[in-house]
Amino acid sequence: MSVRRLLAATAAALLGGIGLAAPAAAHTSVQPAAAGLYDVSLGRVGASTGALLGLAAVAIAWLALARPAGRLGVGKGSLGAVVALVGGLTGMALGGLVAATAEGGLGTGNGLGGAYVAMLVGLIGTALGGLALGRSRRTG
Repeated sequence: MSVRRLLAATAAALLGGIGLAAPAAAHTSVQPAAAGLYDVSLGRVGASTGALLGLAAVAIAWLALARPAGRLGVGKGSLGAVVALVGGLTGMALGGLVAATAEGGLGTGNGLGGAYVAMLVGLIGTALGGLALGRSRRTG
């Protein structure tokens, strides 16, 4: 997969996510209800999923950088780097979607804090994946 196709697919996924989030963001309630401590809201699930995707991207990119001759390493091709890039970008997009649609602020149980964590971890995974992709291009 070329870098141009990867960037085009990422842009399409982000624009599609924003298009799907617009109707949800347009719905406003009079007063946002805080979720309970043990309630599983959609925002919490989305933020947790985004954070886990970003964390997986960080781990895969780390393996690709640390073991260049391994299965995911930069010496064998760009598989680990591309997987880390896609995972990091997806985690960032999911965190951004949850942050944009969360009602209330931090501590209300709607996943806003987890969304910020997902965006940060996804950004780190994307940066490490980009570094691994750059190294795979130089060695290959």
